[in-house]
Amino acid sequence: MALNLADLFEHAVDAAPEKVSVQVGDRKVTYAELERESNKLAHYLASQGIGKGDHVGLYSKNSVEHVIALLAILKIRAVAINVNYRYVTGELEYLFENADLKALVHDRVYAPLVAEVAPKLPGLTTFVAVPNPLEPDDDSDLSPFGGVTLKEAQAGQSDARDFGERSPDDIHVIYTGGTTGFPKGVMWRHEDFWRVLGGGIDFMTGVPLEEYDQSKQAAGDGLITLPLSPLMHGGAQASLLMHLFAGQVTILEPKFDPVRTWEIVDREKVQMMFMTGDAMAVPLIDAYEAGGFDGQSLFAIASSAAIFSKSVKERWMKAFPNAVFTDSVGSTETGFQGTGLQDASALSTDGPVVTAGPHTAVIGDDGHPLDLAKDVGKIGRTARKGHVPVGYYKDPEKSAKTFVEIDGERYAIPGDYARVETDNRLTLLGRGSNCINTGGEKVYPEEVEAAIKAHPDVYDTLVVGIPDERYGQAVAAVVQPRPGATLELEGLRTFLRAHLSGYKLPRALTIVDEVPRNATGKAQYPKAKEIALATQAAATDPDAEGAPA
Repeated sequence: MALNLADLFEHAVDAAPEKVSVQVGDRKVTYAELERESNKLAHYLASQGIGKGDHVGLYSKNSVEHVIALLAILKIRAVAINVNYRYVTGELEYLFENADLKALVHDRVYAPLVAEVAPKLPGLTTFVAVPNPLEPDDDSDLSPFGGVTLKEAQAGQSDARDFGERSPDDIHVIYTGGTTGFPKGVMWRHEDFWRVLGGGIDFMTGVPLEEYDQSKQAAGDGLITLPLSPLMHGGAQASLLMHLFAGQVTILEPKFDPVRTWEIVDREKVQMMFMTGDAMAVPLIDAYEAGGFDGQSLFAIASSAAIFSKSVKERWMKAFPNAVFTDSVGSTETGFQGTGLQDASALSTDGPVVTAGPHTAVIGDDGHPLDLAKDVGKIGRTARKGHVPVGYYKDPEKSAKTFVEIDGERYAIPGDYARVETDNRLTLLGRGSNCINTGGEKVYPEEVEAAIKAHPDVYDTLVVGIPDERYGQAVAAVVQPRPGATLELEGLRTFLRAHLSGYKLPRALTIVDEVPRNATGKAQYPKAKEIALATQAAATDPDAEGAPA
């Protein structure tokens, strides 16, 4: 039984070759076409000496070519390295060097940046440029680094599937981080990645699937799905692969646009939408409430990787009373850890409430798992046992801190905190490294953010801790108001007193044009803290360096 990601895709191809696999804009590609195109690129990469275990960067927005490249890399047992397309030269150089890239598939529009970085990396010798989905006619020069276009790479190559046997022990890497430090490559065995991120375990029951279970689904009527995050994000990549294994239709967009999203939902009768918390949910529901869209083909709306706050959920549930809403939680280091079916009558302001997955644990202060049946109300670090990553690429020190053996069993413990609730449920409180200690009391930013977002004049917010002489740290809010709205600290605090304990109330407020987030909507807490500290400095010394004008 070869529980390998490439094999699982090929099973779906064999089961439903003429079904549509991926759609971008008006372009629809069947499973058979996706197979042939990825086989040709795979043969080209192999002809350049790329093979088992070699790292190939994937530096591209959402596109059909992105999917072709990902599958081609998997087919020859190489390792796809996801690259943040917002990186500048220094960040690209770090990632390419840290990941030991031998080849790079990139949107052609990024050729000037590639030309800057390539001479510094002698091990990176193969370059394939794919059309940028937003600028398909881009003709950036590839000659400085010896690049070829995808069309040139595929020319004359076989489209046959003749790659030999693969192994469930092949390694798949997802780079994560960059919000609190340099990105880290999380190494998964293919089978483990499939089990926890690719649908290889039933998310609701915890029952493991057999190798051909998903491809059997492919032979039936497929769902039309719309994952909105960039494929450079591990969760979006996993969502894509899970849909491909099961013969679903995946609609991709190279750029998030809330109005265009609703146009696609209505035109294509999308049934499942996947988004990244409030960063996408707020502009989407704003656009929907402005009118002009139906959207009622949606029967499943899922959020993951970022907070989907109570006030925003309530707006969505009112607009889509017949849809099922889920909060799915996990991380690149743990995979899926739990899903919460959201009920409008029982939404929590503290954080997402989810049912713990069968291999989810909460590690208490003593370093041992809490009893989820008996330790109701206790707080600890979320963890996963069973199928967990091998470790971080080239970082044994961080690996030892995150992937820990407890009582003879290996756990992944990435640092998120949760409170144990009744009925095997958990309330997610946020990343422990962002926890604010104010006068000895712990404040989890996500809880305060959810409360602030309920204010009618708030569009988005991040909450951070800043130095305070009296309390050690003070709660500071960086807030993006709704257009035309004004917001003052005391008015905000008055509003929040109905939702939060006094020690959780913000003591500082910074108004910004846009809250700092990355391309997937994840919070950029270090940047938010810089902004809050600059405001603090300006309050005590208007001439302080970095103080806002």
